[in-house]
Amino acid sequence: MDTIISDHAISDEPWYRPVSDEVTLFQAAYGARMPVMLKGPTGCGKTRFVEHMAWKLGRPLVTVACNEDMTASDLVGRFLLDADGTKWQDGPLTLAARFGAICYLDEVVEARQDTTVVIHPLTDNRRVLPLEKKGELLEAHPDFFLVISYNPGYQSLMKDLKQSTKQRFGALDFNWPEAEVEIEIVAHESGADQDISKKLVEIGGRARNLKGHGLDEGISTRMLIHAGKLIGQGVEPGPACRMALVRPITDDPDMRDALDAAVATYF
Repeated sequence: MDTIISDHAISDEPWYRPVSDEVTLFQAAYGARMPVMLKGPTGCGKTRFVEHMAWKLGRPLVTVACNEDMTASDLVGRFLLDADGTKWQDGPLTLAARFGAICYLDEVVEARQDTTVVIHPLTDNRRVLPLEKKGELLEAHPDFFLVISYNPGYQSLMKDLKQSTKQRFGALDFNWPEAEVEIEIVAHESGADQDISKKLVEIGGRARNLKGHGLDEGISTRMLIHAGKLIGQGVEPGPACRMALVRPITDDPDMRDALDAAVATYF
């Protein structure tokens, strides 16, 4: 494996607790080379799932955190000046297509639509990437696979994928796990005991019921894990929950009081 792409290899298994049939479906999509779109709230396990599947499939993983300033050149590549003149440098999408990695475009709707259209030729039967500045038509490696993700809760008319993009992908929905599964995840990832993990998950469930009623987003599984880790560092549960669960998601004094009261109910 080329040294550049080998840096993206995942040697140790990332722990992932399957919630439904997402592992089987992803494997089938990879076998068919059907690009996959992961849809779900922030912090529910989408990125960990992709890391786990890359390890399971034995493929390197090239991850791109999309943002509104990202250009097509940031994805595809550009010519750079060095002591010997100009030299082409592959962008992450080109790197993955050239060497057969999984390319994961995280929160793809954050990127401009004129940037995301560059993935279109890679997502149909052509599986090619035009490198127009280089004058090259790159045929994707047989093992190349494209995965994108986004949070539907943040969709708007200004930030959404074009139908011409969406319909090129198979989609998997992600959401918060059932309570018993989430307790298992929080306990495993944070090191907190079952009792602490159960209380954290119950707090998370109460906060999620407030989404759309004062909260834009509920408490994520990731945040529950953070709280468990703070408690493991010797922080009392109340302050740990305020720091990891309450303060990050709202600045509204009344909402903070309501969430602090929920924490006090359990701790």
